[in-house]
Amino acid sequence: MLIQWSTLNNEQQVHSLARPAQTNNPQLSEQVTDIIGRINTNGDAALLDYTARFDGINLTQVALTQANKASSLALLDPAVKASIDVAYRNIKAFHQAQMPNDVELETQPGVVCELKHVALDAVGLYIPGGSAPLPSTVLMLGTTAQVAGCPRKVLVSPPNAQQSLAPEILYAASLCGIDEIYLCGGAQAIAALALGTESIAKVDKIFGPGNSYVTEAKQQVVMLPGGPAIDMPAGPSEVLVLADADADADFVASDLLSQAEHGKDSQAILVTESLSLAQAVQSAVAEQLTQLSRKEIAEHAMQYARYIVFDSIDEAITVSNQYAPEHLIVQVADTDAALAKLKYAGSIFVGAYSPESAGDYASGTNHVLPTYGYSRNYSSLGLIDFMRRYTVQTLSAQGLQDLGPDIIRIADAEGLDAHANAVAIRLAKLAKNNKLAGTPI
Repeated sequence: MLIQWSTLNNEQQVHSLARPAQTNNPQLSEQVTDIIGRINTNGDAALLDYTARFDGINLTQVALTQANKASSLALLDPAVKASIDVAYRNIKAFHQAQMPNDVELETQPGVVCELKHVALDAVGLYIPGGSAPLPSTVLMLGTTAQVAGCPRKVLVSPPNAQQSLAPEILYAASLCGIDEIYLCGGAQAIAALALGTESIAKVDKIFGPGNSYVTEAKQQVVMLPGGPAIDMPAGPSEVLVLADADADADFVASDLLSQAEHGKDSQAILVTESLSLAQAVQSAVAEQLTQLSRKEIAEHAMQYARYIVFDSIDEAITVSNQYAPEHLIVQVADTDAALAKLKYAGSIFVGAYSPESAGDYASGTNHVLPTYGYSRNYSSLGLIDFMRRYTVQTLSAQGLQDLGPDIIRIADAEGLDAHANAVAIRLAKLAKNNKLAGTPI
């Protein structure tokens, strides 16, 4: 849909940026609740039953056998293996650079405060099944967990007909030091990670994308008493391309389509000040679509694509910030000026030679990103998501003597006598001991 922004009223402008409604499906919610309940009650038996029912694979155990793992890995294309190595190296290097520093500060004499970081003990990594293996998602999740130092990394993914996983997935997992691999997918896999079964011990946090059942299961298990944390809210994939009149229409079209082929509900938007570019991109999209193996999916998504023409690039930037896309591609002449004004996006790709595919696979940044406008308040997945931070404080006797009266006054102002008393008792004993020792207070 080609849109001239200046011809729209406020209501039409809002509508033109609207994402598809995330429908509240009571039936789906109830189904997921039932699945979680069955996993909680029947454990592995329920997992195996759901795998047979939903994936058509009859397993005798949930864990991937070493024999099946070895036979799958033997099929790995050496060229693909080498490319996975390159992606792993770049992702690892970028996330190693994110290692946070602990903080130790004496806020006043005798009062020392510290901020410490530690890796999560156990993380669950959900890798979707479907029409294609996703070693890139294994790398994005597994490498980050590895660099963070998580002792236990648990990978779950639906099995293939060989009762195994694609060799690309297994090789990526081996690079990341993942030795717990289970053949299960869907809401039942999320429930197993959250609650535990005979084979799968529960984890502290669950990561990874999935379909509506997986998303619903993540939202439900996070609400369970003692349940796990999850990475971030999820919605359909999306890209917004900010381009000026000098942008290459073929490049822009390819970026829109690379996102559209993810799914029929994927979002693809071009914002530009050039009507001629928008029209050229529309033509390039139509031409490139005919060459895609996932043409049906991409074509369906592109029916809802928007090509929005503004009076200026600055106005397009304002709308980009308003939309807050998952992926933002910037193909304008003055990239520095544009970047200075762009605030909200999950990940930004700058220049004609920075396709979104680079971040999806091998540049080093993480491709797990907030969607559906959540980039206004959520960040792209990073090292800190696999860690927790906590504080430590150490007060000397003198430190408490100096700070104690202030603590007591604030506690009294809040009417919390026990808080004040915890300080007052110590100060009284210090005063007594100092008096007995002849030490001036």
